[in-house]
Order: sequence, then C-alpha cells, then structure tokens
Amino acid sequence: MSASVPAALPISGTQPDETQPPVAISAFRAFLSRLNDSLRNSLSERRPWPELADRSTFSKPESFSDATLRIRKNYSYFRVNYLMVIGVTLAFSLIFHPFSLLLLLGLLFSWIFLYLFRPADQPLIIFGRTFSDRETLGILVIFSIFVIFLTSVGSLIISAIMLGFGLVCAHGAFKAPDDLFLDDQEPAATGFLSFIGGAASNAVAATVPTISNTRI
Repeated sequence: MSASVPAALPISGTQPDETQPPVAISAFRAFLSRLNDSLRNSLSERRPWPELADRSTFSKPESFSDATLRIRKNYSYFRVNYLMVIGVTLAFSLIFHPFSLLLLLGLLFSWIFLYLFRPADQPLIIFGRTFSDRETLGILVIFSIFVIFLTSVGSLIISAIMLGFGLVCAHGAFKAPDDLFLDDQEPAATGFLSFIGGAASNAVAATVPTISNTRI
C-alpha cells in the first residue's frame, strides 16, 4: 500500500515589494527630474558670453532715461545671463560664509525631508514624541524665521543679491543695445520668475500623491 502524500499547501504568489520606494521618494525624484529639465531649458536660452562682454558696444548713457532704457533692453536680451551673474554672486557669497551656507542647507533639507516629501506611513518622531503635520509645519516656520531674520543668512542673501543686481544694472546701463537683436526679442518670459513658476508647478504636481495621502 503506497503511502499517501500530503497535499501541498497553497502559497500566495503575492510578496511585499520591499524594493519599491515609498511614494515620497518617487515624488522627490520626479521633482528633481522636472527641476533639472526646467533648469536646462532656461540655460539653453542664454546668450553667448563674448557678446555680453564685447567692449566695443560700451558707451556712456546720455541721460538717466537713456540708461533706464538700455537696462530694459539689455535685460530683455541677456535675461538668463544676468540671472546667472546674480546666482553666481549669491553662490560665492555663501561659499565664503560656510556657517550661513550650512544653516541655509539645513533649513532647505528640513522642509524637504520633514514635511514636503515625508512618507505617509512615517510620522515625525523626536525624543519619543510624535508630531502632527500642523505641529511640524509650525516648527519649520519658526525655524525658518529664526534662520532668515535672526542670523546672518538673511542679510548675506540680500547683500549678495543687491551686489549682483548692481553689476547687472551697471552693465545694462553702459552697454549700448544693438539694433540687430532688438527685433529678435520674444514676449515670452524665460527668466527667473517663469523658472520659479515652472518649478513651483512641478513641485505641486510631483507632491500631489504624497499630499493626498498625508495632508487630508
């Protein structure tokens, strides 16, 4: 008599996908990808730097109104170049002040990893205490006010931007606009405001899954 073989127990083929990143990580990666695309598109609109530094086109403006008109025309043409000058000025100011740079990076990472892209199933726990989303937001707002207004970060950023703005205005006032490029101006905005607006919309689109799961 043959021995009976016990029936094999059914094993579910569905296994938890431990390698799948949380929704917050996916949203953060999508945000970085879209931000990188926006930055590349903006940088592609920059004008050649030799054209910006052509000394043969520099001359003293005849009046204040002439200088203002030159600044407006040059900004319309060299918009991306001017914004890069301001950005480089700000970057160098922060590099030469590492404490302010660390504070600013700490503030940025706090907003990113503690609130904007925090996974839905991972509440913020500090010293054994669980913080709600409203409490986390309040702490981050207070921390932002402290970093910007009660440390040297705010004054450093403002002074760097004002320095870059002064360089841009000086260049725009003394560079005579060339009539050849005035007809090539496009009304579409490709400068800092449009870049920030596009990045903000991308951030909202990228964080919709996380916000819908954690902020309702």
